[in-house]
Amino acid sequence: MAKRIREKAEMRQTNADKRPSATAKYVRISPDKVRIVLDIIRGKKYAEALAILKFTRKAACEPVIKVLNSAAANAENNLNMAKSDLYVAECFANAGPILKRIRARAKGSAARINKRTSHITIVLDEAK
Repeated sequence: MAKRIREKAEMRQTNADKRPSATAKYVRISPDKVRIVLDIIRGKKYAEALAILKFTRKAACEPVIKVLNSAAANAENNLNMAKSDLYVAECFANAGPILKRIRARAKGSAARINKRTSHITIVLDEAK
């Protein structure tokens, strides 16, 4: 059992993801709202995804554009890839910590307000 775990760990290390990626953490927007935008651009070419995001009227587009541009810059500067060959291979938004706030209600009671945060990750890849 331990040998198999060691082998899997070594395989993961040798096949470490060499694709360019970028992550924005603790973005103050709900992950559900970000996922709607990410579903639109998944699988699209870099330039097409950027154009879609610029003309989509969603609050989540602004941080997603920043992450997309950062991933493209990582590809260009660190891995010598051309932006014209890139496409969005993976994109996902995980839930970050929730800021819990209280709102006063009638008769001395209180209501919970959850201010959700997101960790947005975009992985690009070269089109074959």
